[in-house]
Amino acid sequence: MIKVVAVVKAKDGLEREEFLDEWQNKHPVFVRKLQGILRYRQSPAVAHRKQWPFSGMAELWFGSIDDVRIAFDGESAAALFEHEECFLGSVEWFLAEEHEVQL
Repeated sequence: MIKVVAVVKAKDGLEREEFLDEWQNKHPVFVRKLQGILRYRQSPAVAHRKQWPFSGMAELWFGSIDDVRIAFDGESAAALFEHEECFLGSVEWFLAEEHEVQL
């Protein structure tokens, strides 16, 4: 399996609650429509006195790199990207393979 790992920053001027509402409640509707997606996880940064460099991280699992390409070339991806403009200031991402280390 391949996953897209994205670190995200909230749009400037958006309150944390507004950002989380857009990301956690509205955005999954768009993500679910991506062709071939197998799993989706959000990890919002913990509210803290320190200003973190990112607002959170998202992980999207696919069966292969080709499945990622197909998903993000489709019409569903265009709608997803349009929605991201409502609440994201930036997105940095990469493709990864998981490797679990035994503790």
